[in-house]
Amino acid sequence: MRRAALAFAREVERRLPGDVTTTWWRRDRDPEAVFVDYNQNARDRTIASPYSVRPRPGAPVSAPLLWDELPDARPEDFTVESMPARFAAVGDRFAAIDEVHHSLEPLLEMYERDEAEGEGDMPYPPDYPKMPGEPKRVQPSRDRDRKKD
Repeated sequence: MRRAALAFAREVERRLPGDVTTTWWRRDRDPEAVFVDYNQNARDRTIASPYSVRPRPGAPVSAPLLWDELPDARPEDFTVESMPARFAAVGDRFAAIDEVHHSLEPLLEMYERDEAEGEGDMPYPPDYPKMPGEPKRVQPSRDRDRKKD
């Protein structure tokens, strides 16, 4: 799954250069670019499920939205207090999730293509065991072994 996520992230970055990044180290990426975090699909990682309450002030809730809702959506509008009324008004926005299935094969083929072209694996989260083929986890700007240009 992580390889498929990495291939997806790289493809989005290729299609939207400057707007999207896969650069792992925050210090080395454009703060205006959207970081596609492929490591959210690494082993033992979890994501917020729909309608789960987040451990933050105001008790925000992870709310599934339709695309046309995004321009006006504000995280603070989706809370444990407001979600019952929203659910009653619009229904379960997550109900149809299993109606369409897609294969990961095209993404895995993209990953293999990228690998053959020299784009190997990317860093895993810092608390992860070192993985075979993974590049150094040190920020490029702090790499003492890196040759000076």
